[in-house]
Amino acid sequence: MASNHSQKVEAIADHADADNDSSHVNAKSIVLSNEAKVEQANAHSLINPKKEITFTVGTNDIAEAAHQIADQKAAAAKAAEEQAAAEQAAAEQAAAEQAAAEKAQQEAQQAAQNAAAASAASAASASSSAATTASTETTTNKGTFKLNFYDPSVLGSGLGYGGVAANLSVFPKGTRLKITLSDGTVWYRTVNDTGSFAAGNPNQLDIAMPNSQIPSAGVLTATVEVVG
Repeated sequence: MASNHSQKVEAIADHADADNDSSHVNAKSIVLSNEAKVEQANAHSLINPKKEITFTVGTNDIAEAAHQIADQKAAAAKAAEEQAAAEQAAAEQAAAEQAAAEKAQQEAQQAAQNAAAASAASAASASSSAATTASTETTTNKGTFKLNFYDPSVLGSGLGYGGVAANLSVFPKGTRLKITLSDGTVWYRTVNDTGSFAAGNPNQLDIAMPNSQIPSAGVLTATVEVVG
């Protein structure tokens, strides 16, 4: 189908001078040539449509890399901060435990020192008391006596084991005696009884003592002093 332009050219050719056949032929040739060019152009346009320039929204690689680096730095800074806080907490706990251990050690040492001081004070007090007793104790030496032993409970006596039977004319009842054995052992007894053996032998004492503690020798000798 001819375009408007070709139709106009053909109309001009048709109205050309009839005597001038060459002009008519030339006009027709031009029309046909133009129509062919137009058809060719249209066919080319259909086969190869014009390409439109399109833009695709994508990512900016540089900006994305910068964001990733910033995120990594933030994560590293946070991890370093958490690690520093954990190390500080551990150091504080270790310091507290060390302080508690040192305090406990100091308290133990102080307790030991206090106990030693108390023990020393008690020993000093006992020594002082013994020295005071010794200094205030007055005795009268009555010489050497023979010692026998008996168990009051076996004899049915209720006098106990703190007494001694003696000649009452030598040691009246209630007399406190200091009896020193040859090995240095000292007994303190109070005269609370007498007996036929003591009555017949004024230099003999009968010491009350449980059978289990009576010396195996049976008879001993000792220095006897009156206390007080």
